[in-house]
Amino acid sequence: MSFSSDLKMELSQINNLKNKQEVYAEFLGYLSTANVNIKNKNIKFSTENEYNINRFAKLLNNINIDNYKIDISGKTYNITFKITENIAEINTENVEQILNSDNLKKAYIRGNFLGAGSINEPNKTYHLEIIFRTEELANITLTLINQYSINAKILDKTVYFKDGEEISNFLALIGANSAVLKFEEARVIREMKNNVNRIVNCETANMNKTIKASVKQLEDIKKLRKKNKFNNLPDELKEIAILREENPNATLEELGNMLSTPIGKSSVSHRFKRIEEYL
Repeated sequence: MSFSSDLKMELSQINNLKNKQEVYAEFLGYLSTANVNIKNKNIKFSTENEYNINRFAKLLNNINIDNYKIDISGKTYNITFKITENIAEINTENVEQILNSDNLKKAYIRGNFLGAGSINEPNKTYHLEIIFRTEELANITLTLINQYSINAKILDKTVYFKDGEEISNFLALIGANSAVLKFEEARVIREMKNNVNRIVNCETANMNKTIKASVKQLEDIKKLRKKNKFNNLPDELKEIAILREENPNATLEELGNMLSTPIGKSSVSHRFKRIEEYL
């Protein structure tokens, strides 16, 4: 299974179903998302995750809604039911009254993710998002998440994260402890690979720079010999020129150490610039 599917499986198995308030908060979290269709008192929730549809059914059972029907269409599980009384949907006016504790807020946000959340494989790119039915509902969740010093972003009806640390903190917030460990392990491996690639790229760039400089220096020396100007060079310039001819792949630092009187690479570079003046 994908990391996203494993995450939803873990969240679906959180054992908080005895707490009616948390169950209701999580249920309202589902209802706020784009995978839920509400028309009059008819509600339909769709998902491709079997654990998720079972979790939603358990929530319904715990709030005494048992007239639901589950069907499968291709890879999609659908659960439909009709409510006989009004459900207090979350809005900007009642959010603080309904979600009046940390546990209820976290249950609601967990329901958001289970309802219409997804996360990329952490070894590829960092991206987690939740899509809501309305921009108002998206902004409500954005505000709730930010209360826990987690920096979420929003675009229209979508709340999202693109930073690895923020995603890890969000997973911890909604109770996905196993997923946090797997995510952090993938982050460490990915960062190590990135660091190795940066080092290799840096070394390759330096090597290319050395080769390019060496080719230019050898060309200058060849031109001087062809024009019979090589013997016009002062002894210290002749010495470094001959060393370059004998050691075309050596770095400036290595050439400097080969001299009868060793010098630093900046001084070696300066000598080659002086050689250019004799062309």
